[in-house]
Amino acid sequence: MSDDTQDGTQSRSLMDRLVHAIGGEPRDREELFEILRDAQARDIFDADTLQMVEGVFQVVEMRVRDIMIPRGQMKVVESDMSLEEILHVVIESGHSRFPVINEDKDDVVGVLLAKDLLRFFGVGSAESFSLEDIMRKVTFTPDTKRLNVLLQEFRVDRNHMAVVLDEYGGVDGLVTIEDVLEEIVGEIDDEHDADAEADADIRDHGDGRYSVRALTPIEDFNSALGASYSDEDFDTIGGLLMQHIGHMPKPGEQASIGDWEFRILSADSRRLHLLQVTRSDVDAE
Repeated sequence: MSDDTQDGTQSRSLMDRLVHAIGGEPRDREELFEILRDAQARDIFDADTLQMVEGVFQVVEMRVRDIMIPRGQMKVVESDMSLEEILHVVIESGHSRFPVINEDKDDVVGVLLAKDLLRFFGVGSAESFSLEDIMRKVTFTPDTKRLNVLLQEFRVDRNHMAVVLDEYGGVDGLVTIEDVLEEIVGEIDDEHDADAEADADIRDHGDGRYSVRALTPIEDFNSALGASYSDEDFDTIGGLLMQHIGHMPKPGEQASIGDWEFRILSADSRRLHLLQVTRSDVDAE
């Protein structure tokens, strides 16, 4: 039996089991989730499958600004850099794509793919280097766009990165197809993530909003945001929030703890993933 036939048989088998488990038509999305969670508890499908299904629904609710890499954390290449200077940026960051800017980050003129530099490392090839000749067209997207729409655009355009614009047309950050997919399948680690993730646990969006991974240690949260939460009973900010709320929060739920407001951006039936955090005197959108 071919792999395609086996995959088709497995897909039909899973679908048959789901239809059998659901029985009737769910009245709303929450009832659908309850049915799916009950089906997973009865081993009709595994926990990873449930997480991905729930992630698909979450992506529909989330917007680009919820997951983007903030402007201040963008790794960029300046249009007047030499090949040697660009190579230093590429090696230091470990990224594969870089916005190309002129005078500042509001003036993004293209995108550099690290792989496009390989042709200039043969004998004498560096002399013909021209960043303008090899950079790709930049894609812009508003920070209010829903993630499912952005993902579809990435697929259609065969694009992997977009520069995010705020309501005034200024550069707010950037977002990659990997950022969107991680909201569905969970973290996608590569060989560079061990060092990079330490800096990505808390992202400052520059307008009083922070994106915070739920697994961020409370000590690190306190240090970065000037909070004073106790870590005697819980190690992570997600654990503290769950204890305060008293149940497994759903995406969109909000809670106040002291001087800070928390909004759940991403969660599944078992754990929290991503939080939006603002000071109590700053309105969260």
